[in-house]
Amino acid sequence: MVIIFGPAGSGKSLQGQILSARLGWRWLSAGQLLRDLKDHEISKVQHSGALVDSDIVNKLIAKAIKKSREDTGQVILDGYPREISQAEWLVEQGYPISLAVVLDVPKTELLKRLYIRGRADDLSREAIEERLGVFDRDFRTIRQILTDSQIPVVDVNGVGTVGEVHDRIIEEFEKCNII
Repeated sequence: MVIIFGPAGSGKSLQGQILSARLGWRWLSAGQLLRDLKDHEISKVQHSGALVDSDIVNKLIAKAIKKSREDTGQVILDGYPREISQAEWLVEQGYPISLAVVLDVPKTELLKRLYIRGRADDLSREAIEERLGVFDRDFRTIRQILTDSQIPVVDVNGVGTVGEVHDRIIEEFEKCNII
C-alpha cells in the first residue's frame, strides 16, 4: 500500500489514478468513496470544508481496502488519513504500507487549481480555506505517526506538468524498491 498526501488541489487524486492505471493497483480516494455514498448529511459536511466523522470514514476505508486487496493486492490510498485518530487507526490495523508520498504545492497554486477545478466542495472561499487549514493543522502529527511506525515519508514537488510530477513519484517508488 502507498499513501498519497497533499492538501486539496495538490493533484493527489490525479496522480493516484495515473499510478493505478500504470501499475494495475487499486486507487482508493476517501473523498470519492464519501461522494459516492450520495448521503445528504455527508455531502453537507464535505461542502462546508469540514471533515466527515472518522468512524464513518474508517469503516468505508476498511471495507474498500479489504475488497481491493482481494482484487489487486496493491492499494494507492488517496486523501486518507486526514486526522490524527485516522492515522493512529490505520497504523493499528497493521496494513503493509510501503511509502507515503507528500505532494508539496504552494498555497497560491492550490487556490488557482481549486478555482479552475470547480468541484462542488471547492465553490466557496471559506470552504477552500477550511480544507487547507484542516490539512495544515494535523499533517505534521500524522507524518510523525507514520515515521514512528517505520513508514517512509517522502516529499515530492507537486508543481509542474502532470508528467513531471508523475516522474518524480515514480523515482521515489524506485528508490524504495516498490516497482
